[in-house]
Amino acid sequence: MYIPLSDQSRSGLNRFFFVVLFLVLLLCSVVYASQAVLAPQKNHMIQCVRIMTALERYHFLDKNLDDTLSEQIFDRYIKYLDPSRHLFIRQDLDRVRQFRYRFDTDLKKGDLKLAYDIYNLYHYRATQRLEYILDLIKTWKTTLPLHTRETLIVDIELRPWQPSLDDLRNLWKKELTHHIITLKLDNQTDSDITKTLEKIYDARLSRLSQTNTDDVFQLFMNSVTESFDPHTQYFLPRISEDFEIHMSLSLEGIGAVLQTEYEYTKVVSLVPKGPADKSNLLMPGDKIIGVGQGKTGDIKDTIGLRIDEVVKLIRGPKNTYVRLKIIPAKKSSTTAIISIRRDTVKLEDQSAQKQVKTIFSGLRNYKIGIIEIPNFYIDFAAYHRGDKEYKSTTTDVKKLLFELKQENIDGLIIDLRDNGGGSLKEASDLTGLFLTSGPTVQIRTKNQITRLYDEDPKIQYTGPLLVLINRMSASASEIFAGAIKDYQRGVIVGTQSFGKGTVQELKPLGDGKLKLTSAKFYRVSGKSTQHRGVIPNISFPRMYKPEETGESSLDGALLWDTIPGIPYQAYPSLAPLYKPLAGKYQERISRDPGMRYLEKRLELITRLNSEDSLSLDIDKRRKKRVLDEQAELDIENQYLAAMKKDPVDSLDNQEPILNRYKEILLQQAQWVMADMILLAKQQGYAW
Repeated sequence: MYIPLSDQSRSGLNRFFFVVLFLVLLLCSVVYASQAVLAPQKNHMIQCVRIMTALERYHFLDKNLDDTLSEQIFDRYIKYLDPSRHLFIRQDLDRVRQFRYRFDTDLKKGDLKLAYDIYNLYHYRATQRLEYILDLIKTWKTTLPLHTRETLIVDIELRPWQPSLDDLRNLWKKELTHHIITLKLDNQTDSDITKTLEKIYDARLSRLSQTNTDDVFQLFMNSVTESFDPHTQYFLPRISEDFEIHMSLSLEGIGAVLQTEYEYTKVVSLVPKGPADKSNLLMPGDKIIGVGQGKTGDIKDTIGLRIDEVVKLIRGPKNTYVRLKIIPAKKSSTTAIISIRRDTVKLEDQSAQKQVKTIFSGLRNYKIGIIEIPNFYIDFAAYHRGDKEYKSTTTDVKKLLFELKQENIDGLIIDLRDNGGGSLKEASDLTGLFLTSGPTVQIRTKNQITRLYDEDPKIQYTGPLLVLINRMSASASEIFAGAIKDYQRGVIVGTQSFGKGTVQELKPLGDGKLKLTSAKFYRVSGKSTQHRGVIPNISFPRMYKPEETGESSLDGALLWDTIPGIPYQAYPSLAPLYKPLAGKYQERISRDPGMRYLEKRLELITRLNSEDSLSLDIDKRRKKRVLDEQAELDIENQYLAAMKKDPVDSLDNQEPILNRYKEILLQQAQWVMADMILLAKQQGYAW
């Protein structure tokens, strides 16, 4: 059995530890002789050197490949391999930790032996776990009690590394018991539970056995690239096109941007007006753990599956259904199965849309214009052809503004919620519709700072302006909102935005591709949009947890910083309005039934997701589920009573909370706008 070891140039001490690791793996091979040991190929070594050269030359951060970075790579690699801390024992980690400072020198030479040795140890432990669980499944009805005082730690950061294999086996028993309890609470029979479990764990074992040397190379190299920042990734030739996975999914499928989060496929964002967005059943932060075809097809387990394979399962012909088994972000101790009809995202659905609402406040009616912008789009082909009628966010909004002015609106809301960005040019041009002229954004690379300007002195709308953002407003949305805030041109309301203030570019590299971070966005004030995003002047309740969504939730994300601001002519300060606006908002929401409903629902969601461990007593779990569902139902009926509607016996057919959340906060934004118009008039502010 071939085990890759260090070359003759390693020191005697390192040679000793590699021999120890060799003996461990050799012992594993005796116990499980059929396991293939994977080794790097020559092309991997060559590609490794190319990747490291490109990172040091082109990445925005001038990170040196030294011992500090080597340790970061080691820690990230271990976390990639065993995020749940249920495979390696302390002794395993103690052995391999001896080499955590070697990756810097090894990577420069393309030496991947250590990375593959660690992977082979992981592969053995993972196989050991799955085979052990498969044996337990055969006798679970007699050997696994479902009424115990034991608990399972579900907050992985609180889970310790196990000291021995016996402790690992005890943890594996707990994990299986938890899985069984979940299935029983979903009303599966014992025989169906056995079949389901055998199918799931057989599939995971089969997938593990199919891992090849390319898979290990990509896994390790992404541990390296993401130690620079989480948006820097390497793609193998077979899936290099998946740099645009989200674009493919936005055009056919369900319209969701996905990423791998260790063994799960996590929903990063939804394409506005796409099938998933319209369904109101899926939300950012949800984890997909199974995919089924049609309304009744079997659910295929996807835990541990490569993201390109998950994408293939989700894609399908238009007007067909895909069923997703998810761990909901709003209730992470449970699972749910949702059905979404596949469709294409129509261009007209993605376009900016307008509506007019009337608000009665201060003894008069206010006509509020609302323009919803799902993303920042442009028909580049028509633009470069010189077509004056080319379609873009700015040209569409300009037309909508003309129509709204004809309707004599008193104020305007630009709704950027869930707008994940798009064209930088459009973000700059759109800003120019509300300013006389001046800079709109700064872009800093390693060597220089460039700026975009609005050079058109025409203003398309001069009246009261409010920009509505949420946690999923990202990139170009943040550039627009940040410029409006810096220029004091309007009031920003909602929740802290995503914080995506970096620029990535795709570089061909041998047969693969390297996506790396090459620049950063800065507002005209010099403040970065990275990590912190844009902070609203008036804060609304948040649906998305910052620790689970947004840039700050990503391990190793570039931090917020500043550069010198650029001279710009701001409008008269709106600061005198902020405090009275906040006071009126707080006074209003204390008696608003919709806002009280949201407050209670969000408190419940927070409580349900704050549990560090779960009981392994099925009776306690069943009782807790009943109480949680009743609490949710009580909140719903309290809201319905306040709205003078009939109570319901079940939440099955009720309006999804995400949809109601959006509607209630849009209503609040209209009230803030009415207050802003009145207060500005009282203080003599001239729009």
